[in-house]
This record gives sequence, structure tokens and C-alpha cells, in this order.
Amino acid sequence: MSASLEQIEDQARALSPDERAKLAQSMLESLHSPSAEVEAAWESEIEERVAAFDRGEMPLYAAEDVFAEARRLSRSHAHDLLHQLAANS
Repeated sequence: MSASLEQIEDQARALSPDERAKLAQSMLESLHSPSAEVEAAWESEIEERVAAFDRGEMPLYAAEDVFAEARRLSRSHAHDLLHQLAANS
């Protein structure tokens, strides 16, 4: 490891936990920056979905129903994982 990298790491460790988290997020994002082509495709997809919503072509779901289904799926998934772990023990 180079001396400058070690100095940067030492400086980063001196930051508050919140600042370190922000720095880590920024560094990770810099490794995976999407291409302009991907960004354009997502922008187009978003525009299409908003337009379909505005035209009434997208189904609407009550937040309570969405969260209830998410909880059900989460419990089901957790149950399946526990069953697998027990079977592999």
C-alpha cells in the first residue's frame, strides 16, 4: 500500500461515523457509475411509466396492502431459510 493511501485511510478513520458512511457510499458509487446509455434507458422507462400512470393504465395498490404483502413474503422467506438450515444441519 502506498504511503499516500495510508495517509488517506488514517484521515478517513478520523472522520465521524456519519462522515465515514458518506465517504464509503461516495467511493462505492464511483466504482459503479452507470453509463450514459443505461441512464438514458432508465430515464425513458421512468417517463413511460409516469405517462402510463397518468393515462390510468397502471394498477394502483393501497400502501397497507403492499406492506402487508411485503411482510407476508418476508415471513415466508424467513421460514423457508430456517427450514433449509434445519435440513442441512
